[in-house]
Amino acid sequence: MTEYLSKEKIEELKKHLQELKTTRRFEVADKLKRAKEHGDLSENFEYAQAKDDQERLEREIFDLENLIKNAKIITKSRNKNIVSVGMTVTLKQDGKTISSYTIVGSQESDPVNKKISNVSPIGKALIGKKIGDKVKVKTPKGTEIDFEILKID
Repeated sequence: MTEYLSKEKIEELKKHLQELKTTRRFEVADKLKRAKEHGDLSENFEYAQAKDDQERLEREIFDLENLIKNAKIITKSRNKNIVSVGMTVTLKQDGKTISSYTIVGSQESDPVNKKISNVSPIGKALIGKKIGDKVKVKTPKGTEIDFEILKID
């Protein structure tokens, strides 16, 4: 699955990755060194915990590197007639304008701030649609909600 990220989010993730590779790796290495000083490693809880911390850290680094490497940077389409990731869509429900939502990748989803994921039920239903299209969205509870697309920015 393609992960869509804004340039800002990619920069934020790169900074976090750098912190993990430097500061956090140093902290975990120091923790391992101190745990080894306690003697017998086979019954050393601190050593086992430090190894677990190291494994989690390396997994997070690996995952972040892959996310950054494979992410597609969100750029607003010049075609404002079709909904795509990065666009802001104004919707109408039951004859009333309800809100505008920006379609983002799942890493940046923030419904409280009107950012919905392209893989959310509403996001999936909106992608590829045009102004005036009516969209049915099935909620997690199984009910259907009808929206009409009023505007695409």
